[in-house]
Amino acid sequence: MGFVELFGVASMPVIKVLLVTAVGLFLALDNINLLGKDARIQVNHLVHYVFNPALVGGNLADTITFENVALLWFMPVNILLTFILGSALGWILVRLTKPPKHIEGLILGVCSAGNLGNLPIIIIPAICKDKGNPFGDSDVCYQYGMAYASLSMAIGAIFIWTYVYNIMRISASKVHKEGYGSSDSIKLEASGEILESFPEESSEPNNPAKDDMNDAYTILLSPNGSEVKGKVPISAKIKHLFGKILGNSNFRAILSPATLGAIAGFIVGVVPQIRKLMIGSSAPFHVLEDSTSMLGDAAIPTVTLIMGANLLKGLKGASTSFWTIIGIIAVRYIFLPILGILVIKLATHLGLVQPDPLYQFILLLQFALPPAMAIGTIAQLFGAGESECSVIMLWTYILASIAVTLWSTYFMWLVS
Repeated sequence: MGFVELFGVASMPVIKVLLVTAVGLFLALDNINLLGKDARIQVNHLVHYVFNPALVGGNLADTITFENVALLWFMPVNILLTFILGSALGWILVRLTKPPKHIEGLILGVCSAGNLGNLPIIIIPAICKDKGNPFGDSDVCYQYGMAYASLSMAIGAIFIWTYVYNIMRISASKVHKEGYGSSDSIKLEASGEILESFPEESSEPNNPAKDDMNDAYTILLSPNGSEVKGKVPISAKIKHLFGKILGNSNFRAILSPATLGAIAGFIVGVVPQIRKLMIGSSAPFHVLEDSTSMLGDAAIPTVTLIMGANLLKGLKGASTSFWTIIGIIAVRYIFLPILGILVIKLATHLGLVQPDPLYQFILLLQFALPPAMAIGTIAQLFGAGESECSVIMLWTYILASIAVTLWSTYFMWLVS
């Protein structure tokens, strides 16, 4: 297939995303207000707790088996490399542009974390359903492409809420210590804006779980710990600590509903006895699979509408340095994709990646995506760079229509 034909295939899903995103943006306008602040909070709850887990779990259960799970081991490594290389390039950008201290962590975050969930889940089906796609039969392409994209979403969520979260937390702490912000800004806040992007991350202004956790550490680490130790049984201490860790908002972020859905999908797909009961038209409980797929199908259009509605904030955001925005765009759409090509070519040469064009395409695509929407949530959690984040998201997603199309075209040509 020629480059022009591949460009046409690659441009269709991006155009579809732009059209639905534009509808979401229109519905969020003040005069329309069908996707206003309160509506976005409620719809995000529905997507985050129901649609996304159903989509991830259903696709993994349907396509992942004990035989092929070992072939996908490189995807977590590849995603980790996108985060490490992106944050390294972000650090260079910070050194060159010298932005305000309070957005240094934000720059590192948007450079390292790409939208590994929503966009692949939107783009891959559109490419597979196109008759001219270079990945063979549309149904097979869709089945396996959605499994790869679902796995990407689950792994990406884990890295965002461990790797990027802590980078931005450390940066925000330094800003506070140097006198750039008040103590009230470096804390978790129960605001609708936080819920808007990642609903389960809200917490009460005075978080009792945090206070109890501090008490637990005080019991174990205080100078008089030996005295307290004699009064409190070790089993009670362990039980108390485990209870607080499981109730901690950061830990819950790692085990997000999408991640739990991925775990459930893996178990169903990998364990033959469970798979025979649930997967396939002749399975006794195949109605569960059908119901899950029905819920998961609602995730893609809903997420796209919400993404467009969230971008409206960028139109009202604060001013951000021109060179900072240009630098972020260069990192995400020029340097990272080039590095990604080198990584995947080397991994393929060493036999670390299976010779599946669709799988290699998704690994390459992970290097060429706009920033993850969850970065805005983390910026809000620490009260550092929320307005600037909206502006960055606006421009990076506008330019994604061109960059993702061009890189998708080249990647398909490269692997086909």
